[in-house]
Amino acid sequence: MNQKRFVMLAAGVAVVYLLAGCAAPPRMDDFAATLPEDVPAAEYSNGAIYQAGHDVALFENSVARRVGDTVTVNLQESTAAQKSASTTTSKATKIDLPTPTLAGAGIKLHGNDILNFDLDNKRDFDGSGDSQLSNKLQGFITVTVARRLSNGNLLVRGQKWIGINQGKEFIRIQGVIRPIDILPDNSIPSYKVADATISYGGQGALADANRPGLLSRFFNSKWNPL
Repeated sequence: MNQKRFVMLAAGVAVVYLLAGCAAPPRMDDFAATLPEDVPAAEYSNGAIYQAGHDVALFENSVARRVGDTVTVNLQESTAAQKSASTTTSKATKIDLPTPTLAGAGIKLHGNDILNFDLDNKRDFDGSGDSQLSNKLQGFITVTVARRLSNGNLLVRGQKWIGINQGKEFIRIQGVIRPIDILPDNSIPSYKVADATISYGGQGALADANRPGLLSRFFNSKWNPL
């Protein structure tokens, strides 16, 4: 009977661990771009030659300005962060109470002071921490204009998939750019993309090999009491 209960208890603990390992990651805060209010577009009468919204300036560079136009984003992401902390505390306490006197003489038992009190306490704490983070991403990706905002800025988004052997690598980017920041060759550096969301990852055998298994994720989860 005891063996049966032990097996049931072990099975219950295993189920709890598996559920913890499969738990969804915490929800990330939404840092999406705040879009300005739309302004109603004026109606135009298009002729046989002139079409509103498709004009090309003679003295301007041919760069992205309309929905569906393409623009090349030059990925120049490089960040480095370092943080360290150190804390040291110390506290010492010493108390010495002499033997009280009664009628001018100390209270003694067999010649020894029985009420003599002496306390000596000392605490020390020494803690330190160090954290470093760095990443670097370089390359080019051509995206399309998904929306033209009322203030003239452009919401761009796009992705690139590259198949290598048994896996696929992808780059995705979304953000808001100013037409004035677009270079004459119709490109823009990534550090001038506002509210940028840049993702780089992969799928396939190589990506699966670099991902911990179910049991490994379970034992490394916050629900593991060990």
